[in-house]
Amino acid sequence: MGGRSLSGMRLGVILAALLGFGAAVVAEVTQDAPPKEGSSSSTSTPTTAWGDPDLEGLWNDAYQTPLQRPQRFGNREFLTEAERADIDERRGAMQGRDRRGRQNSERDVAGAYNAVFESTKPTGTRTSLIVDPPDGRIPPLTDAARARRATYEAFRLALLQATVTCKEQEATCRGGKYGPPSLRRNETSPIYNTERLNRSDGPEDRSLAERCLQSGLPDFAAFLRIVQSKHAVSIAYDTGQGQGWQRVVPISSTPHLPSSVRQWWGDSRGHWEGKTLVVDVTNFSLKGEYAGSRDGLHLVERFTRLNPDTLQYEVTVDDPATWTRSWTVKQELRLQHSKANRFYAEPRCHEGNYGLAGMFVNSRAEERAFAAGRGPDPATRDNASAGGGGGDRPEADPFQVER
Repeated sequence: MGGRSLSGMRLGVILAALLGFGAAVVAEVTQDAPPKEGSSSSTSTPTTAWGDPDLEGLWNDAYQTPLQRPQRFGNREFLTEAERADIDERRGAMQGRDRRGRQNSERDVAGAYNAVFESTKPTGTRTSLIVDPPDGRIPPLTDAARARRATYEAFRLALLQATVTCKEQEATCRGGKYGPPSLRRNETSPIYNTERLNRSDGPEDRSLAERCLQSGLPDFAAFLRIVQSKHAVSIAYDTGQGQGWQRVVPISSTPHLPSSVRQWWGDSRGHWEGKTLVVDVTNFSLKGEYAGSRDGLHLVERFTRLNPDTLQYEVTVDDPATWTRSWTVKQELRLQHSKANRFYAEPRCHEGNYGLAGMFVNSRAEERAFAAGRGPDPATRDNASAGGGGGDRPEADPFQVER
C-alpha cells in the first residue's frame, strides 16, 4: 500500500481496532502548510521565477465525494451542513471490512484488509465530482459500447458459471446461469481483458490492478506531487498499493504523436491559458481502460491555483465511441505539508508482486490434483470475485442510500 504519514490525520481508526470496537472512523487530512514564498497574502496566487502560475506542491483531496451523484439527489450539486454531519456520523459507525464472510467458505478471508488499513475522509460539500452533465452522472454508453460490453460479459459469466457464486446468484453472477464448466474456458477473451476472469492461465486473465497496471488517467485518487520548470510540468501520483506513477507534460505547441503510437498514459501537450495550465491528452493504449473507454479516450485537463492553499483540477472526458456525450469532473485539492508527509514517487508494486505468481502456481497445482482424481474441478472454484473484502454482504455507503 502507498506509505502515507499525513499530518493531522486522526488515528482513531487504529485505536478503535486495537480496543476491539471494529468501527471505521472518519479521518481528516489536515493542511498546515504556510503560504508558499512569493505570495503576498492568503488570497494571492504564487508565481514562479519565470512568471508562470506556481502549481508546485503536494496536493490532496481532503474529502470523500463519489464520482457519480446518487440518483436521489437529482440535479442538486451541494449537500447541507446537516446532511454532511449525518453522513459522517453514519460512516463512522460502519463496521466496514471487520466483518468476516460466511465461515468455511471461499469468502471467509474477505476481511484480510480490514478497517485497520482503511480510513474514511469527511464528507465534502458536493454530491458528486462530476459537474456536467447536470445530473452528475457518466452519460449513457453508445450502442457500440453496450454491444462490446455485452460480448465481454457473456464470456466472463461463462467462465464463472460452474461456481457456487452462480449457483447462489450472487451479485458478480447477476445475469448469468449455473451449469457445468463452459467450453469457453479455452477461448481468448473477445476484447483485451482488464478485469478479473475466473481463470489464471496467464497474466492477461487477471485484472490490471493484480498485474500492477492500475495506474492511469483520469486519476481522481488525488494524492499527487507537482514539480514544474519553464518548459514542462511533472506530476507524480500515489495510486493503489505501490502502483504510483509519473508523467511529464511538455509545455509545447508541437502536435501530438502519430495516431499509430499508443501509450499507457496517453500523449500530453500543455499550454497556459491565463492562470490555468491546460493539458490535452490523446493516443491512449487499447490495453488500458477507463469506465469502458479504451484507445478512443480524449482528456482536456485544467489545473488552476485558486489561492496559496487550493488547486482546482478540472477534466473533460470524451470518447464518442463509448459515451453519448462528454462529461466533466471538478476537484479542489488542498496543499499538504511537504515535510510532514511521505510521498513515494517510484512505483513499488512490481517489486515483490508474489501474489500474481502465486495465483498461477496454485492454479497449476489444482489442475494436476484434479487430473489425478484429487480435489474439485478448478472451473468450479471462484477465483475472480471471492475474497474481495467486506464479507458476504458489505455495508452500503450511507451516502448512496436513504436514511
